[in-house]
Amino acid sequence: MLKIFSTQISGLFKKMIENEAFEMEDAGRLLAQAAVGDGSVFIHGFGEMQGVTAEALNGAEPFPKAKRYELGETISREDRFIIFSRHSDDSEALMLAKQLKEKDIPFVAVSTSIPSEEDSLLELADVHIDLRIQRGLIPDETGSRYGYPTLIAALFAYYGIKFTLEEIIKEYEDEE
Repeated sequence: MLKIFSTQISGLFKKMIENEAFEMEDAGRLLAQAAVGDGSVFIHGFGEMQGVTAEALNGAEPFPKAKRYELGETISREDRFIIFSRHSDDSEALMLAKQLKEKDIPFVAVSTSIPSEEDSLLELADVHIDLRIQRGLIPDETGSRYGYPTLIAALFAYYGIKFTLEEIIKEYEDEE
């Protein structure tokens, strides 16, 4: 099973590189506006995606100018956000996204795109990165699937964004 899972994860990462690389770069550029300026980069993960927030703040290589967002916290127009959610129609993530839109705060959303007639992170976010996990990766004997690695995919997207952002910051510092 582990070999099948590993193969499927590799395929997922390849699809993300092929289809989401530009979005990861756009996300890095958007967040760089705060990182090289006077703002902060607020990171908020919903559900299991709190693992990305933990990595960004407490990992071996913290995300530049990152702060954990606490609901109701004061934010400014210089700040930028990253929202991590399992699905693009998550009600809590949408509530935060709408608040950011109302305050004209640019943000990135990372989630699996779910077609929706209602509001979606796809429409609200300035940049959306699709995790592309619609179902589990491993088939079982009954035709069901299991192994739903949203956090792993979100961390992959996180690092794609982080590497781009760090390149931009380095170029900015070299120019000074």
